[in-house]
Amino acid sequence: MPRMLDLIRNSQVPSNLMQSAARGALSVPPDETIEILVYLALHNKLFSERARLTLAGWDEKASMAAAANPKTSPEVLGYFVSLENLRTCLVPALAENPAVGEEALDAIAVSGSRSVVEALLASPRMMNSPRLLQALQSSASLRPNEISEIGKKLAALETKPLDEATGTDADTPDEVIESTVAKYLEENAAELAAEKDKPFQPIGMVHEETSVGAASAGAEAAKIAAEKLATAAAGKTAAALAAIHAKKHPLAGHEERRDSTLQKIAKLDIRGRVALAMRGSKEERSILVRDGTKLVAMAVLESPKVSDGEVEGFAQQKNVLEALLRAIPMKRRFAKNYAIMRNLVYNPRTPLDLSLGLMKNMLIHDLKNLSANKEVSDTIRKVALRMFKQKVEKKG
Repeated sequence: MPRMLDLIRNSQVPSNLMQSAARGALSVPPDETIEILVYLALHNKLFSERARLTLAGWDEKASMAAAANPKTSPEVLGYFVSLENLRTCLVPALAENPAVGEEALDAIAVSGSRSVVEALLASPRMMNSPRLLQALQSSASLRPNEISEIGKKLAALETKPLDEATGTDADTPDEVIESTVAKYLEENAAELAAEKDKPFQPIGMVHEETSVGAASAGAEAAKIAAEKLATAAAGKTAAALAAIHAKKHPLAGHEERRDSTLQKIAKLDIRGRVALAMRGSKEERSILVRDGTKLVAMAVLESPKVSDGEVEGFAQQKNVLEALLRAIPMKRRFAKNYAIMRNLVYNPRTPLDLSLGLMKNMLIHDLKNLSANKEVSDTIRKVALRMFKQKVEKKG
């Protein structure tokens, strides 16, 4: 015998029974009753309002059971989690239900009431998802201390060790790295040979960080010499000179290491830089990804050690090659990471055609923020505003 829901869908139920269905008064199991009510609320103009009122006051225990059950129909879960139909008492169950997608939770995190936000803050799933925490950060209902706590939680999640799927310095077998290096060098042998003499020329770092070329070395020597002459003229001792020089040139441990890393990289030929981009440390990758030589920068993305977190950073950098930005979404692993794709769209250096293609998958609150982002082009802002309005109207 067909279910009552199927009969209603096929318009095989008389009007008096439809009225009973809209009041939730049919003799069918509770889960099917909720499905019928949701169907009528969404698809039947005559009984929609009556069904919505019935659902709004439906038994809390039965509603909780449906909201928590992963086997509940997607249409029912979608109805329950939508902002216009959301009941605060169901938020904890919906938040922990794996069948409820993060995009739906994003929406209530951004625009939900204070009571909804409080329920989400108590959700283990919410507190352990960077994407959901980022959405929650946009809520106007958060208190200052809660914003601070979410920031700390996000920072803690970002520093957690990543598994092999995302790549780490510690857990990638040497044989995998060496095999990847050999394959990359072999596949690009002709281009490597053509550019074998191309030196290390980091984009956007020449003036601000590098002191490895002859000109920089000469400038530093001239500066020191001038200090010595000035000190001698003043009659100061060698000890005083050393003290002044130390005071004027304080170098933190991190800066000294970075200078040393830059000097090391500057001495390598293109094959050496490619190999280091795949074998090296996170710090070395952060420098080599800015290499003006395409083969070297792209080798960073090919490294088995590079993490999703690093690529999130690369995607928002303005001092990398456009070719590298185009290459990021070509890799399935990175294309599945929403934060990486969002950062690409927010990056004014990302080619316009690429940004426009990625925007269709952006969340409502990110589209809203993008429409007001003065760094991106007018075209991106206008398209973001139009898409934001369309999504808002669709949800309404």
